[in-house]
Amino acid sequence: METTPTPSPPAQPAGPQPGPLPGSFTAADLEPHIGELELAPARLRAAVAGLTATQLDTPYRNWTLRQIVHHLPDSHLNCYVRFMWALTEERPRIKAYDESAWSALSISRTGDIELPLALFDAVHAKWVALLRTMSLDDFARAFEHPETDKLVRLADALPSYAWHCRHHTEMIVWRRRAEGWDGPAS
Repeated sequence: METTPTPSPPAQPAGPQPGPLPGSFTAADLEPHIGELELAPARLRAAVAGLTATQLDTPYRNWTLRQIVHHLPDSHLNCYVRFMWALTEERPRIKAYDESAWSALSISRTGDIELPLALFDAVHAKWVALLRTMSLDDFARAFEHPETDKLVRLADALPSYAWHCRHHTEMIVWRRRAEGWDGPAS
């Protein structure tokens, strides 16, 4: 009996990363992204619900699904701190981190996913609460990224990280569909 090979996973299952917001953005431009960050933890939990250890250890391109789950709170905790720096310091130069090295750590490769899921819940709850207190002037504040030496407005980091949630959650959903595992429709 022949089996159909699983297709190669798309590089961007949630579509391309968004560009910057207009120079003069409004609260209405920001709200969909804040709402997306608010819903992201529940969407990630739904995407991994019922997956076995073997399924979590299935790769999606360079990382396993388990590593993806660990990566999201690691990344978003860094972004939350970047927001705090930008709100309290004048154009701070942030610290980058080696996401591939973090994902290669034993905890990311073999650790229980409940810890990163709980951290993702907590980081997003605190981050969304912060975002809802920010003024448009606050969103116009910026940090300097050391890898590009460019200033990044908080208003532009926001849609990028909302997309980041979709991007990685859709990787898990795509793998579930490709393998025929029961799971969320996305």
